Amino acid sequence: MSSTRSPAPDEPPGLRTGTLTTADISFFVVSAAAPLTVMAGVAPIALVLGGIGAPAGYLLAGVTLAIFAVGFTAMSRHVRSAGAFYAYITRGLGKPLGIAAALIAMVGYNGMEIGVYGLLGSATADTTHALLGIDVPWLPVALAGLLLIWYGGYRSIDFGAKVLGVLLVAETGILVLLAGGVLLDGGADGLSLASFAPGNVLVPGTAAVLAFAFSAFTGFESTVIYRREARDPARTIPRATYIAVGFLGLFYAFVVWTVIQAFGDEKVVQAAADDTGGLFFAAITTYVGSWAADLMHVFIVTSIIASLLAFHNAINRYALALAEEGVLPAALGRVHPRHRSPYIAGLAQTVLGAVVVLGFAAAGADPYTQLLLWVNTPGMLGLMALMLLAALAVVRYFRRVPHQEGALRTLVAPVTAAVLLAVALWLVTSKVALFTGASPTVNTVLVAVVPAVLVLGLLLAARLRRTRPEVYARFAAEPTPSGDPSCPQHPTSSSPAPASATPNSPATPLSPSATD
Repeated sequence: MSSTRSPAPDEPPGLRTGTLTTADISFFVVSAAAPLTVMAGVAPIALVLGGIGAPAGYLLAGVTLAIFAVGFTAMSRHVRSAGAFYAYITRGLGKPLGIAAALIAMVGYNGMEIGVYGLLGSATADTTHALLGIDVPWLPVALAGLLLIWYGGYRSIDFGAKVLGVLLVAETGILVLLAGGVLLDGGADGLSLASFAPGNVLVPGTAAVLAFAFSAFTGFESTVIYRREARDPARTIPRATYIAVGFLGLFYAFVVWTVIQAFGDEKVVQAAADDTGGLFFAAITTYVGSWAADLMHVFIVTSIIASLLAFHNAINRYALALAEEGVLPAALGRVHPRHRSPYIAGLAQTVLGAVVVLGFAAAGADPYTQLLLWVNTPGMLGLMALMLLAALAVVRYFRRVPHQEGALRTLVAPVTAAVLLAVALWLVTSKVALFTGASPTVNTVLVAVVPAVLVLGLLLAARLRRTRPEVYARFAAEPTPSGDPSCPQHPTSSSPAPASATPNSPATPLSPSATD
């Protein structure tokens, strides 16, 4: 049935189901990673720290996350709740950890978005200075960005997908243009594959490269958040997940390799050290032209806007799901009757962002080194911790329920992913000073945020179980058939409830009891 019909007068509006294609969801998750910003802003640092073997670091990170995606997407066919990470963790590891995971997800996604408003302000100021010679203060730009992103989230999800599609083509296109110019010219000293030689990959700096590489994929896992709005989610979600992680891993490695060719294996590290922020602009000026460097400046700003919009939409859907659970205020669960967007959640998120941005500005903080890095770092660590917990949840979930999935998907891949993600989380935590440039005291506080939120979540779970047992009992429950976007019926309510379909039905895989 068409997903665009208006709800009946006696039923609340729900999200616009059956709207997003595989390409649309891929746009959301790849845009969240901000490929151009990651390449031009972060990859030169990876080159300085890890040498010419840096491209292999991005490939290794991509392989690790592809292994994680095997179990992650297998579980997406069995768990239909809109809660994504926290629903998976609840099913596999129990409700206390699931509720804690929900809080970590909210802190993680908000941290990944709100900090980026500082980057938007500083990058826009840099762009206007480079192109027009005008010095623009960062705070008005950040506040204008908050309003722009609020409006993008307020509009329908298909509107957001179209905007992100255009912006993503622009930012990846300029990188492809750079790569094409280098390859056609043959690079500085001829094309070389030395970046992938073991002697250049297995060096002490590779650990730091891997830490940066894993952070460059942040947001790819949010495909499952859009389950309700996806067409045929059982197929669309896995496809979008694999496309996102595969594209990012290969694209990052390819672009970094081409920039190495632009300067030559012997000179690129020194060039990156001498002008870290200008390395990509120098390369594209040499091999394409100064006009392309000007475009790159502009597209970095639009790349940041795309990332903000993608994270904003993900946060809104998490808040909507938690409001439906009864964990967050019910008002956050309201859906706009025409745009079918979680508009109250979006407004609340925008207000929170404004409070944080204004607070940092009032304290005289630097928009990049403090607002961006200090707020983003706990967010990145939180999302990595969630991936680790999700990998463990996959193993335990499939040990507890009958299923038709193979051992590769339910045991080998998730166990491997859990080990690799634990190593990745340790690498990022141990190298956190590279991300923040802050004092040991500040770094300790930033790293402590995630375990502190985990403890708070466990305490909240205990309190809910004692004081609101009905909320605790239905937390992360499977939706009814009428509330499942993969069912032909249009949802009449977005509130989750225990599934009542026959256990052997292929559309409703067995899952542990919602009261575990």
